[in-house]
Amino acid sequence: MNVDLFTTCLTDNFYPRVAVSVVNVLRRLGMDLDVPAEQTCCGQPAFNSGHFDEARDVALHMLDVFEHSETVVTPSGSCCAMVRHYYPMLFADHPSDLARAEALGAKLFEFVEFVEKVLRVDWRAWRLRYEASATYHYSCHLRGLGMTDEVPRLLAKIGGLELRPLEKFDQCCGFGGTFAVKYGHISEALVNDKVDCIERTGAEVLVCNDGGCTLNIAGVLHRRSSPIRVMHTAEILDAAMAHQGSNDATG
Repeated sequence: MNVDLFTTCLTDNFYPRVAVSVVNVLRRLGMDLDVPAEQTCCGQPAFNSGHFDEARDVALHMLDVFEHSETVVTPSGSCCAMVRHYYPMLFADHPSDLARAEALGAKLFEFVEFVEKVLRVDWRAWRLRYEASATYHYSCHLRGLGMTDEVPRLLAKIGGLELRPLEKFDQCCGFGGTFAVKYGHISEALVNDKVDCIERTGAEVLVCNDGGCTLNIAGVLHRRSSPIRVMHTAEILDAAMAHQGSNDATG
């Protein structure tokens, strides 16, 4: 399968290691992978701020870049949800571009959604192992993608990884894109409550699959001088697969 990676702005600027891990994992699974250099933003910041014309301009570039892709994978649930659910709103009065937007939404997948629901990888063949205790933050935008427990079920297949339950695991962290800017005090209260719950687990690692949530939560952990590391599922999978060294299993 030919796969193009939609890196996203936050991943590119703050967490490029996540993109590298996505590439590593997908290539080990036999994907022919490319990262189009022309890609930029999906337009979500402008859309969330009510600047629909500007968001549409950015979205049009996105449609051009990935129009001929066979499959597109992204490490961000929020950006995936933006394209899949909100591009049709942006192009509702533009029939030709609406068709292109719907086509992109149908072939764009969040990383875990892709490996679990599209590839349906048999991870037993990889004998995955990663030694750590971890807990998981469920990002709000995953609801819009129809994802529920795919991430914890995948993590449970990794030997040595102790997954600890997180109180209020599906409660918003308070980022919400521009929400954190517009309603700073509410956002602060939400993220502090979230980090309280995370710290109570005693886990070494917080698994978080969205750059915005990661920025928000990791910022508070840093200010509290917490030793908890924030990692994307792709990073843990990458390390767990590398643990086996050379392995030709493709699931």
